[in-house]
Amino acid sequence: MSKEKLFTTERTKIKTNAIRAVYDYDTTIKIIDDSFICHIGFVVDNQPFVIPTCYGRENNKIFFHGAKGSRMLKTIRTGTEICVTISIVDGIVLARSAFNHTINYRSVVIFGGANEIIGPAEKTHALKTITEHIISGRWNDVRKPTDKELNATSLFSIEISEASAKVRTGPPLDDEDDLKLEVWAGVLPMKIINEEPIRDLLTEGISNQNISIPDYLRNYRTNNLRG
Repeated sequence: MSKEKLFTTERTKIKTNAIRAVYDYDTTIKIIDDSFICHIGFVVDNQPFVIPTCYGRENNKIFFHGAKGSRMLKTIRTGTEICVTISIVDGIVLARSAFNHTINYRSVVIFGGANEIIGPAEKTHALKTITEHIISGRWNDVRKPTDKELNATSLFSIEISEASAKVRTGPPLDDEDDLKLEVWAGVLPMKIINEEPIRDLLTEGISNQNISIPDYLRNYRTNNLRG
């Protein structure tokens, strides 16, 4: 069992469909590891924004990055609180009534302030964490960031502490009176599946490189990212 834990607060306490609430750290981490896209919510001058971005996890922290001049990162740098949301669709739940249709899903919501990562070594490590979270093994293949690239990039981390997860599984929950209706009901399972890699042609006519697809890419499975 993990030594880390989640702190249940008024912000993380799930009130609607509370039966689906999960406050277990390990379950939350598994959901985070099964994706690599999050949505970051913040407010500027009473205007809410929600921005999608990629992320990487190490221990109890999530790392994310962007251009220094982006509105999101400039706002986060002021110390404003943010909301990080991760969601995964596992299936469409088809009930006998339109009202009872729903989605099987796993989601995580994290609240808190983000800490900016400043030093070149620390920024490089954060970028490596993001890269390896998305596709393990890639970092050792590629050119590492230059000082100029690091200087143009802002990186932040947020602790996975004030957080909660919400999970919906199983078949539709039809009203008893609807069970006699002659309507197909059940679940359409869904997952992200990667297809065959497509090599870029930027070196066509410039280089005679004939590089084979690396094993970490050939064996990549988006529905089991950290498995």
